[in-house]
Amino acid sequence: MKAASTTTRSALGVCYYPEHWPQEMWASDAARMVECGISYVRIAEFAWSRIEPSRDDLQFEWLDQAIEVLTAVGLKIVMCTPTATPPRWLVDSMPDMVAVDVNGNPRKFGSRRHYDFSHTGYRKECARITEILAKRYGRHEQVVAWQIDNEYGCHDTILSYSEAARSGFRDWLSQRYQSPDALNKAWGTVFWSKEVSSFDEVDLPNLTVTEPNPTHVLDFHRYASDQVVAFNRLQSTLLRKHSPGRDLVHNFMGKYTDFDHFSVSDDLDIASWDSYPIGFLEQFGRDDAWKNWYMRAGDPDFQAFHHDLYRGCGRGRWWVMEQQPGPVNWAPYNPDPHPGAVRLWSHEAFAHGAEVVSYFRWRQAPFAQEQMHTGLNRPDGSADRGYEEAMLVGKEIAGLPAAETRQSDIALIFDYPSIWASETQPQGACYDGFALVMQFYSALRKFGQSVDIVKPEASLQGYKLVIAPHLLIASDRTVLNLKSTKARILFGPRSGSRTEHHQIPLTLPPGPLQDLIDIRVERVESIRPDVHIAVDTIGTFSRWAEQIQPGEDVETVLETIDARPALLRQGSVSYIAGWPDEPLLNHVIREELDAAEIEFVETGDDLRLRDRGSLRTIVNYGPKPRDAGHLVGRNDEILVGGTTLDAAGVLILRRA
Repeated sequence: MKAASTTTRSALGVCYYPEHWPQEMWASDAARMVECGISYVRIAEFAWSRIEPSRDDLQFEWLDQAIEVLTAVGLKIVMCTPTATPPRWLVDSMPDMVAVDVNGNPRKFGSRRHYDFSHTGYRKECARITEILAKRYGRHEQVVAWQIDNEYGCHDTILSYSEAARSGFRDWLSQRYQSPDALNKAWGTVFWSKEVSSFDEVDLPNLTVTEPNPTHVLDFHRYASDQVVAFNRLQSTLLRKHSPGRDLVHNFMGKYTDFDHFSVSDDLDIASWDSYPIGFLEQFGRDDAWKNWYMRAGDPDFQAFHHDLYRGCGRGRWWVMEQQPGPVNWAPYNPDPHPGAVRLWSHEAFAHGAEVVSYFRWRQAPFAQEQMHTGLNRPDGSADRGYEEAMLVGKEIAGLPAAETRQSDIALIFDYPSIWASETQPQGACYDGFALVMQFYSALRKFGQSVDIVKPEASLQGYKLVIAPHLLIASDRTVLNLKSTKARILFGPRSGSRTEHHQIPLTLPPGPLQDLIDIRVERVESIRPDVHIAVDTIGTFSRWAEQIQPGEDVETVLETIDARPALLRQGSVSYIAGWPDEPLLNHVIREELDAAEIEFVETGDDLRLRDRGSLRTIVNYGPKPRDAGHLVGRNDEILVGGTTLDAAGVLILRRA
């Protein structure tokens, strides 16, 4: 049975820092926000030192006045808890509250996110300031949502190797394993004589002579993720108590996997993320040719992947909390986006079901760390290009019908512990589990597919095709759901290759997934990036390849040049035995779509589409005009744009 669909109207927001600007500017700013079509304003996320310049010296007059000015013109407030930037006096009162990096160095005061999730004293301070804010503003009729903290983990701040973390980790282990003997067995500490007789003998997995025990590392990732969940839950509980009926949200990041976003989102109403397409391209893009081609619009699939990921985390409800409005300041290179790119990114987010796209920020700061980061307006208050594009988006979405987000035909399973496991033992310098997942997702996008990204334990009812590109660890619940679905299933390499304790299954990989496909992975290899293993005449494997012994009921669909199974199939379940290149993966995906009776269309170079109910949004990420006529039906009604899309062009139509 398919999940219920949701119908929402789209809205615009902006991030605003009234404490950065003279009070006489606020009213003009608020009026111009309304003029631009903005409905939501996020405030106070970094304002702890202004709210409380010294302990118990609470200064709310300025914030009261800012809220009064903004709400007087009808703007809705997203209030933030300021716990991402504890003030100096608080750090001085307990210097051990800061995180410690992998080399044992404390993360000093002087920027942001200078706290340790494990520090119980800092958690109490977060609860205190959150409760103060919630009691003061929690029932204000225009305070409609709360953002908890800001960008958990930014600047590598999830894994801390502090005394607080060591103490907390030992307690976590004692609850998980109950006895040192159980831990020794799970970790295999008999290897290299690392057995312990007490949980107090367990240290943190850093500063070891060589590679630490992989299960130790994996469990430390689990522990650290659980600390983020507990930190977030502490604030969410207080906000629900003192500010009932308001939505709770956190702003996640792109390609960030140090904690489980699905678990954190269980205590939120809305998942959001901060979308910086050009910055992400510079950080995470492919080769230089790829980065040069998409330099002014970003990777054509990176934003869409995160839209779908956080839509899954938010159980259908999600926002873009920070949308790049122009050049940023933090990437290796920071090009100016194409004219129209901000508009493209906004419409694409709405096409994936975003309730709100909020731009960062209202006005470019002329001081401090982010002064080179553009806003909708320049430092002097004059409108920058982002302002004009946001205003145009506001007018365009006002003319569009409410759109319905439905369950897709395809589910893609994304698992954070599997990412941690492959990062712990990648077995190859260029192995990147996230990149493998993105490659599968991109292939689906090139065939015009709308995709639901789901956690491993999610129900798979109603799907026609389930894809698990990188499921190293498969829980009993996950296996049961996979066995229960009527969908076709496609597994990527390394699936089922580790138990929950990061051990090779005694039955050999894919371990518990052998209940779905009767194969044994007998040997694996990582491959140098310039070496390719031919698969029939279709494509190649690179980075990773496996030698598999199939059961008698398993068909070898494709073989490598040396006659090893490359694609295996048993009934409706298939397994790819290596890292496929683009032609090979496209071939496999096309066959799976055909077999699942899923309609598809090849979008062509640079074009991408997303269907949302009867609305279809088509965008051009490339630097040259593209014809989208093949993606438009004879009786479709064009609502925005035309069939020839310029660079960063947008076409929105209502399908017949």
